[in-house]
Amino acid sequence: MIEWIIPEELAGSRLDAALAQHLRQTSRSKLQTWIKAGRVLLDGTAERASTLVAPGQRVTIDPPEAPAPRLEALDIPLSVVYEDDDLLVIDKPAGLQVHPGAGEPRPTLAHALVARYPNWAAPGSPERPGLVHRLDRDTSGLMVIARREPAFQDLVRQIQRRETTRRYVALAWGTIREPSGSIDAPIARDPGNRRKMTVSEKGRPAQSDYRVLHRFDWLTLIEVSLRTGRTHQIRVHLAHLGHPLFGDPTYGRARVWLDRIPPARRAVLTDRLRRLNRQALHAYHLACRHPSGGGNLRFESPVPADLDQLLLQLRIEESSG
Repeated sequence: MIEWIIPEELAGSRLDAALAQHLRQTSRSKLQTWIKAGRVLLDGTAERASTLVAPGQRVTIDPPEAPAPRLEALDIPLSVVYEDDDLLVIDKPAGLQVHPGAGEPRPTLAHALVARYPNWAAPGSPERPGLVHRLDRDTSGLMVIARREPAFQDLVRQIQRRETTRRYVALAWGTIREPSGSIDAPIARDPGNRRKMTVSEKGRPAQSDYRVLHRFDWLTLIEVSLRTGRTHQIRVHLAHLGHPLFGDPTYGRARVWLDRIPPARRAVLTDRLRRLNRQALHAYHLACRHPSGGGNLRFESPVPADLDQLLLQLRIEESSG
């Protein structure tokens, strides 16, 4: 049984939409099925999915018994930063997908978690055990994973209430002139390509803050802080700003940028793109409140070798003039 109080920020939302915000690991269609089956009560009464909710209303959810995990346990090495009975913090390498997806049969972090905890009654959905947030496959860095249901619900609430801190280091195309700024642009699924996201007035609210760390020739190193956590948020927001991520195969517009650059520098940056072979994005800082009242947790991850080598080469080229 799950109980939840509707917060102020979801006032006027449909019941199914509010639930989707709270139970992010459960699809909206599944939530609608639960509502129709009477497994969701609003102030003790079964309502329709379209019912509009108000702050302070109590939602009681009686989900059906979870099926046994279907994922195969795969012994994939994990870089564990912290672990206790409630949660696990890992430093995910670039190239490791977080959970299975359509057309992606490769081993994932979720498979590794099932192997690490063979008798685990994992919170969340069987395909996304314990995952309260995610990183794109080719983004490296820190992730927190819940090991128990109460911790899962608490960490999800912290993210929804913007009580967690997630900071990234990113290398973007072009020269970002302002020393810092905010990008407030809603994000939705791209109607022309379901694998992509796009800025759209019909999208969900999305906010990112950035500050410039260093300006290279044709590139800018920045820190990005998330105030929301939409799919591909940093990648979409930086592309919307006109400074997409260096190495991003989906939103990076590398050819457009390379065509602007003098031939000698173009050849160098083309080689740098080839050697990096992924988007230049690393989740280096993660802070949250321990779900069992153990105080505040704060973790930092050094820039991984591939990105560190790229930045070193850029600094050497800069100093040599």
